[in-house]
Amino acid sequence: MNKLSSALIGAVAALGLMMTAVSAQTAKPPSAAAIAYAKEILAAKNASTIYQGAIPGLVQRNKDMLLQSNLNYQKDLNEVAVKVVQAFAGREKEIGEEMAKIYASAFTEQELKDLATFYKSPLGAKVIAQEPAAFNTARQFMEQWAQKISEEINGKFRAEMRARGKEI
Repeated sequence: MNKLSSALIGAVAALGLMMTAVSAQTAKPPSAAAIAYAKEILAAKNASTIYQGAIPGLVQRNKDMLLQSNLNYQKDLNEVAVKVVQAFAGREKEIGEEMAKIYASAFTEQELKDLATFYKSPLGAKVIAQEPAAFNTARQFMEQWAQKISEEINGKFRAEMRARGKEI
């Protein structure tokens, strides 16, 4: 799994936790300072790498869907895709803006300030650098574990069915 995918897994997990925290808090909008600290944190974590290819990816996905029923327009759709990417260039930044608001809603302004300071520290920088590898290793372990347990479960099903006189 590449760094982008690892970062995405981490970001999704973090966003999930933050969304839970946000729903537990009041609907008071975050302050401009809180949003600014959240943006510092996201910048330190290179969060933009998660969504920087969003527009080209979405354009490609839409083009591929259109091609399924319009194969004779492949050349035209390829040319139009370039224009569409250009027309929507920069819109992925909306994701970053919303991520900052989510962070700012999930933490107090002081917590965000402390987090921003932490991520600028040597330990914070190490966390940022090592977290993707740790998530990747954990993901690999979980996949291996799931495969092993799945094989054991399959064996248990077969044994139980064999005990009933039914070979599967």
